[in-house]
Amino acid sequence: MAASTQNQALNALLFLHRDILGADWDAVSDFDRAQEPERLPVVLAQEEVKELLGEMEGPNGLVAHLLYGAGLRLSEALRLRVKDLDFDYEQITVRQGKGKKDRRTLLPEMLIGSLRRQLRKSKATWKEDLDAGYGKASMPKALAQKYPNAASEWKWQYAFPSVRRSEDPRSGDIKRHHRSPSAVQKAVKRAVDATDISKSASCHTLRHSFATHLLEQGTDIRTVQELLGHQDLRTTQVYTHVLQDGKAETRSPLEALG
Repeated sequence: MAASTQNQALNALLFLHRDILGADWDAVSDFDRAQEPERLPVVLAQEEVKELLGEMEGPNGLVAHLLYGAGLRLSEALRLRVKDLDFDYEQITVRQGKGKKDRRTLLPEMLIGSLRRQLRKSKATWKEDLDAGYGKASMPKALAQKYPNAASEWKWQYAFPSVRRSEDPRSGDIKRHHRSPSAVQKAVKRAVDATDISKSASCHTLRHSFATHLLEQGTDIRTVQELLGHQDLRTTQVYTHVLQDGKAETRSPLEALG
């Protein structure tokens, strides 16, 4: 049974005895909570990343390149709006990431051409939607209230729009949401299966690899923390354990035999 499930059951029992039955707190507080086992993230070597990304193309492939090239979570990459991509300063603004905080991360120069082409296609789709009487992107409730006309503006459109329009469950309006996460996840799985990679790699593995490879090249850990959007440095420090547990510094005596 997972530690979180055990702790949830324990909390329920505590509530029953303390708040319902009125039991003495000291009598029911002598226990140890279950701890989640610490698992090191799966990280690909740079050659494995190159092999994986080489098997991908189209919008799904471009999203995968951003997961590794910018250290984005899949949800963050798919939620990117046109205005979040700054080609001049080669930066990506991640809005309302995990922890509800905005941050900036790297926009790899080698992806600028592909991203510009993607935006041209997205703009053509947006114009077709406008001509058909639609052209609105789905918006968070707070933003929709603050900027009531923003959903129809180009800068607020998704960089990776869905292939189909859909009904907004809040307003009932027909809008265009972002690309489906499952489409990217399936594309990454197909790419992994097409390679010789034996690791259990997923979309998030590319983000893990981004962080680890930055540390390998000497990037300061606090810079990596900021790029990843971690609130706690300890979350970022797990990648230093990956480095320590990676290629061993101690060499086998067999290597000396040539």
